[in-house]
Amino acid sequence: MNLQAELNKAEGFKNLELLAKQVVEGFIAGMHKSPFHGFSAEFAEHKIYNRGESTRHIDWKLYAKTDKLYTKRYDDETNLRCHIILDNSSSMHYPKLESFSINSLNKIEFSVLAAASLMQILKKQRDAVGLSIYSDNYDYYAPEKGSERHHQMLLNHLSAAVISKPLNKETETYKYLHEIAEKIHRRSMIFLFTDMFQTSEDEVRLFEALRHLKYNKHEVVLFHVFDKEKEIQFNFDNNPKRFIDVETGEHINLYADTIKANYSESVASYFAALRLKCGQYKIKYVEADINKDFNSVLTTYMVERQKFK
Repeated sequence: MNLQAELNKAEGFKNLELLAKQVVEGFIAGMHKSPFHGFSAEFAEHKIYNRGESTRHIDWKLYAKTDKLYTKRYDDETNLRCHIILDNSSSMHYPKLESFSINSLNKIEFSVLAAASLMQILKKQRDAVGLSIYSDNYDYYAPEKGSERHHQMLLNHLSAAVISKPLNKETETYKYLHEIAEKIHRRSMIFLFTDMFQTSEDEVRLFEALRHLKYNKHEVVLFHVFDKEKEIQFNFDNNPKRFIDVETGEHINLYADTIKANYSESVASYFAALRLKCGQYKIKYVEADINKDFNSVLTTYMVERQKFK
């Protein structure tokens, strides 16, 4: 990636919070025709008054307008704890893009903007959010908090992940998931963004780590991030190409059509196995195609939040 491309990307994600607000506002607007119509009332920083609660914080002005009782929410009121985990290995920076566009993102950009959008909703609902970023190291950790200062700090680290250049950084997801699980003591919703490309073939250790995250009754959602057109359908022209493993540096020269059918079949089988394993361990598995919008991510959050008690 040349210098100008790096500058374009840095400038594009400089206003990550604004981008996230745009994503969330568009999603909320679309909810008017969805089963979640009315859920956006919770974004008004109020909650429905329940009989028996103190009347001290009832918003009487809102009652005059709506004829319904709502109580105000305050900065120190936390209803949910959420921890976002981001895979920042080399493979997550695929595909290599020369310019920034919200309509054309690579895997790390998609994951960062999706995470920031979730944070925007959590912020509006006065919920606490934490963040972990890993590659070949446990790069960053922040516990769950709900302050504005904390929110801005997490946005800065997410932005930094986008413009980082992790060269040949292998992924040992299972190792860092165990470390993260040890740090989260209070029951939380956990969102993991990863492409599930492992240098190690030891899937047993990976799912043992995911089971560890389920400890203490955490709710775990795995957002499997991928480029469907290239990484699943293998849609490349049939000119000779060199395909390089960005995590190990290994490469192979071939014509795409010679392996397309076998490749697609193998990947489909792998994905099916992931879904099955997640189902067995009661982990929510969500496909996140970077060529689509963020609705699957945000809708999943809405559904899981309603079930989280």
